[in-house]
Amino acid sequence: MVWFGQSQAVRRYGPEGRHDPWLLLAIVCLVAFGIVMIASSSIAVADGQHIGQFHYLKRHIVLLLVGGACAAFIAMRVELDRLENFSGWLMLGTFALLVLVFIPHLGMRINGARRWINLGVSGFQPVELAKLTVVLYVASYLVRHRDSVETRFLGAVKPVLVAGLTAILLLAQPDFGSAALIGVVTIGMLWLGGARMRNLLIMGLPMIPLGAYLALSTDYRVRRLTSFLDPWKDPFNNGFQLTQALIAVGRGKWFGVGLGGSVQKLFYLPEAHTDFILAVIAEELGFAGILFVLAMFALLVGRGLQLGLRGVEVGQHRAGYIAFGISLMLGLQALVSVGVNLGVLPTKGLTLPLISSGGSSTLMTCVMLGVLLRAGYEIHRAEDARRMATRRAQTTTRPVTLERPSKELPLAARDRVEPSFEEAHA
Repeated sequence: MVWFGQSQAVRRYGPEGRHDPWLLLAIVCLVAFGIVMIASSSIAVADGQHIGQFHYLKRHIVLLLVGGACAAFIAMRVELDRLENFSGWLMLGTFALLVLVFIPHLGMRINGARRWINLGVSGFQPVELAKLTVVLYVASYLVRHRDSVETRFLGAVKPVLVAGLTAILLLAQPDFGSAALIGVVTIGMLWLGGARMRNLLIMGLPMIPLGAYLALSTDYRVRRLTSFLDPWKDPFNNGFQLTQALIAVGRGKWFGVGLGGSVQKLFYLPEAHTDFILAVIAEELGFAGILFVLAMFALLVGRGLQLGLRGVEVGQHRAGYIAFGISLMLGLQALVSVGVNLGVLPTKGLTLPLISSGGSSTLMTCVMLGVLLRAGYEIHRAEDARRMATRRAQTTTRPVTLERPSKELPLAARDRVEPSFEEAHA
């Protein structure tokens, strides 16, 4: 009760938090840049589908600036300790949604995969929610069992099992890319939370042959894994997406062919406004455009990781671990998307956060960023409270010093000063 009362007192009478300006700068730049590139990359696709040239642009703006902004604002207003209290229930709800995609007439099958829930007006991908709930659950577990995670081998087993069950449900859809992403982020959070790398490696060793078996168990996965090694061997079938993306990257050179001047987006490059939007950026804006995107993601992820370290230092472990998890999730997803577009990774259905067009991914990315901004807010609040406490301690313990009298005496006092010995006997 004492600690609870003190935390409430600090929250009520202590310093107000503030949102991190560097995070806001990176988010605003990525959002604005994404709107421009979706307008450029989706016109030909929408025109070919006879749904209006700016259909995808209007849809993206509505999702981003109406739904996403409202969801992010709500997330920014919720205290992280409340999210921690409901992290277990959120995880159970995520499991339920991941199972619902397999129910006929409720789950939607698109391009041979069951990843969507039919909501009538649109579809929803539960995997986008799972990315956030796994981060919240692992962060909550690290706060409650930090000593066990740091000292015992079995201390980190439970979050690994939760992430493993999530990955199994995703592999059944199938969604190999998201399953691997969630597994890597979980391991990264546990390591940043103090778990020994040796223990994590021992737990992860059995996953290597299992992952290899799942990756090689079906023909289409084998083709995806091998086609990126030499896409020109079969440029009109398995290597078609990658060859068209590489042609776009090669045409862009240093500064691109100009905004709106892409040729590959004219029905040559599949998914030009979603999975392969970076190839359009490379063609129209060249190496400079890619460098700008990488710089903004580096700023976003680097600042998030830095805030996580500062949160752990000031005792805000909950906010620090959440900042770690969301930064890793967004950074690794962006890294995979960039790698796919440049031909260094196999093609995966992972969008480029805040830039690619998407429904569920755009909305849940905004929610994750709202939670990240909230974590930064609470970390800054704790740092300001520590500075205020330090100043109070310094002022109360400062030694009292007497001021030296001024050499300048008032006129009346000078009149009363007795003459010196020389003056008296002159």
